[in-house]
Amino acid sequence: MNKQKDFLIKSLELGKLPHALLFYGQEKLGKKDTALEFAKILVGDLETNPDFVFLDSPDIKEIRSLISKLSFKPYMAKYKAAVIDNVHAMNKEAQNCFLKFLEEPRDKTFLILVTAYPNLLLPTIISRVQKIRFYPPKDFKIEYDKEFIEDIIKLKDSDLASRFNYAKEKAETDLKELLDAWLNYFRNIMISKMKGEENSYSLNKVKNIISQIQLTKVLLNTTNINPKLALEVLLMKI
Repeated sequence: MNKQKDFLIKSLELGKLPHALLFYGQEKLGKKDTALEFAKILVGDLETNPDFVFLDSPDIKEIRSLISKLSFKPYMAKYKAAVIDNVHAMNKEAQNCFLKFLEEPRDKTFLILVTAYPNLLLPTIISRVQKIRFYPPKDFKIEYDKEFIEDIIKLKDSDLASRFNYAKEKAETDLKELLDAWLNYFRNIMISKMKGEENSYSLNKVKNIISQIQLTKVLLNTTNINPKLALEVLLMKI
């Protein structure tokens, strides 16, 4: 059992479990899995349980539907529970709608919000949840698709037309893993640069690229920006 789940179970047993929890920390640390495991403790089987709701990157319609479902008393279980993965992807309208629900928590109802980007949430939401951080173990390492790294190495020395063709090709795919791989790649370059190791980038250039990748991720997560355009702008600055 991980430390987070152990803490949650003890809090539940003592009657001190907050109505709203925020699981945060970098990607691939088991935040969603822990949330679902704990939800199962709260309500039992999750497959066809009317007392459980799971959402991923919800829009305002889904948030309104969630609020409606959670407004009723538990039907089968002792509690009602909802897990919202990638909660940072909610736009401002959805977050404000959700905030109203947080301000008036329902009895015997528990919410678990999951994100790697808590800074994208409204401060008023952050202030109304119990934050539980997930830390990577010392030997933790994310394995990214080597093709993404090979792509960015080639693109660095390619002309603008090649970069735009690449953006057109990748815009129809899920860019999340690609951008995460690039972010990790340039972070490693920055670390090596700070250690005095030589590479083809200046420290300021690497920092600017990292900032641009992070901005691209935010725009794709929180706005209706055209993915091709977002990737083109990014590739012009690498």
